[in-house]
Amino acid sequence: MRTASFNRHTKETRISASINLDGTGVSSINTGIGFLDHMLDQTARHGLIDISLEAQGDLHIDCHHTVEDVGITLGETLRQALGEKRGISRFGHSYVPLDEALSRVVIDFSGRPSLHFRANFSRDKIGNIDTETFAEFFQGFANHALATIHIDNLHGINNHHIIESIFKAFGRALRQAVRIDKRNPDQIASTKGSL
Repeated sequence: MRTASFNRHTKETRISASINLDGTGVSSINTGIGFLDHMLDQTARHGLIDISLEAQGDLHIDCHHTVEDVGITLGETLRQALGEKRGISRFGHSYVPLDEALSRVVIDFSGRPSLHFRANFSRDKIGNIDTETFAEFFQGFANHALATIHIDNLHGINNHHIIESIFKAFGRALRQAVRIDKRNPDQIASTKGSL
């Protein structure tokens, strides 16, 4: 089983996470930010990755630290679950529509963290989360999962639809990238021999 658990405790947040890469999309998520919980549930369901996550953060200040640290924690947990990345497909991509919104996410578990996030929001908040913190979530994830991630919202008017299409595409791209390549299950998908 490709599983991992990780705890991140700082003066700003206390987060515990567990991941099963070969799961069925079951999630148990409580960040104190309802909309983020909903988005992470979408990632688990569409990624067929089991995620358990509990977070306590300084939400009395704002949601920034919690959102960023959840991304960091999930990235680190996923990186540990991947191990040396033997047999993974490595690359994943997905286009997902949600009504008028269309988003594309492309992932490479290259070992070289990088985020390219292109989405324009017309509101400062969705629910109780600041829209500017979504990029911080994905940056934290990319840095600690050691992944290159390109996220593009190609169309969209409704802010909820825009970000939900992004998280669904993220889950689908993850699912594709972390799956074991049945034609090459014992190899690392790099001419370098490591990722």
